[in-house]
Amino acid sequence: MSLSYTAQNSGAWQTYLTQIDRVTPYLDADLGNFINTLKRPKRTLIVDVPIVMDDGTIRHFEGYRVQHNLSRGPGKGGIRYHHDVELNEVMALSAWMTIKTAVLNLPFGGAKGGVRVNPKELSPRELERLTRRFTSEISSIIGPQIDIPAPDVGTNANIMGWMMDTYSSIKGHTVTGVVTGKPVHLGGSLGRVRATGRGVFVTGLEVAKRINLPVAGSKVAVQGFGNVGNEAAYLFSQAGAKVVCVQDHTGTIFNAEGFNVKALQKHVAEHGGVMGFVDATVITDEAFWDVDMDILIPAALEGQITVERAQKLKAKIVLEGANGPTYPEADDVFVSRNITVVPDVICNAGGVTVSYFEWVQDMASYFWSEDEINERLDKLMIQAMGDVWNTAAQKECSLRTAAYILACERILKARKERGIFPG
Repeated sequence: MSLSYTAQNSGAWQTYLTQIDRVTPYLDADLGNFINTLKRPKRTLIVDVPIVMDDGTIRHFEGYRVQHNLSRGPGKGGIRYHHDVELNEVMALSAWMTIKTAVLNLPFGGAKGGVRVNPKELSPRELERLTRRFTSEISSIIGPQIDIPAPDVGTNANIMGWMMDTYSSIKGHTVTGVVTGKPVHLGGSLGRVRATGRGVFVTGLEVAKRINLPVAGSKVAVQGFGNVGNEAAYLFSQAGAKVVCVQDHTGTIFNAEGFNVKALQKHVAEHGGVMGFVDATVITDEAFWDVDMDILIPAALEGQITVERAQKLKAKIVLEGANGPTYPEADDVFVSRNITVVPDVICNAGGVTVSYFEWVQDMASYFWSEDEINERLDKLMIQAMGDVWNTAAQKECSLRTAAYILACERILKARKERGIFPG
């Protein structure tokens, strides 16, 4: 299965370090002196998470919370429940959050967390026990002004509600701002669930305009059909594009005339995956990379686009809905082939942007409408995309390198101006 989770985990941190090495020559010497700040996490916590199972046995799970950099504000980043979660991967994801929040100029640093568990194997009560025990174990290093978790792979709004309640119980009063991505009636924000996919669409529109690619009539292929992939696919279809190929954990389906995305969303909700959808041809997972397409949206997991896949890809634009889907060597292939890659650190930043809005709303106890949320999101994403595009033109580099230039300058300036304690 081409959506295998395990291939890239241990290599994710090395991918990030390579990206930092590639941007270093573009930085001023006084900032380059601080570059090692970005090559090591500020704080790493590994915890044991014992829970009593429904049958009375006790099982132990390993959990992590990594705070990569807090120079620009509290840590921000998701909690991932997956049976292959491990430290190097969480470190990389926390580092990409550092870059992502800086590219969007949000007042956050980067963090990430996870538990090595298959949540589908747990009952609802076991999942709640796991979440509450994990929250208690990391409670000393999280908080609305310290580090704010959010949902990620294998977690959702309900789990964030349990985290908020557990943390609030420890503190003795309700602390809604300790997590984002909560249920709306617990202080969550309207528009949060669709925000990441919407950001992929908004940045994709901006880049399509700049390279003179008409979205109407363009062919879109989507890898991963969760919250990110299905929302981006729906918005592109509403803009007149044809979603011709979709791959998820159940397989790969193709229709040269384009899918009815709304009907596909309903099918996935009812059956748990894309396989079995009517009016679709089943193709092999590897054939996904050979499909005739204009826009590719990798919205699954890390390490999906290898050199070999990059060499045969027919897309004109790659919109990284997932974190770290492209190996650095594949990036080089895209540059040589003049394929425009909108990097993950800006393309999928819609989620953390609306998480920022949620955090602000929780702090003020004043909430905005979904239209207001989307308007503010679009404005920030378009502004950030323009900044990255202009930097790429000035520095004659890829959009990824440009995004890292902007982010690293902001992070390292903050580090320099704060100084090193003790002096």
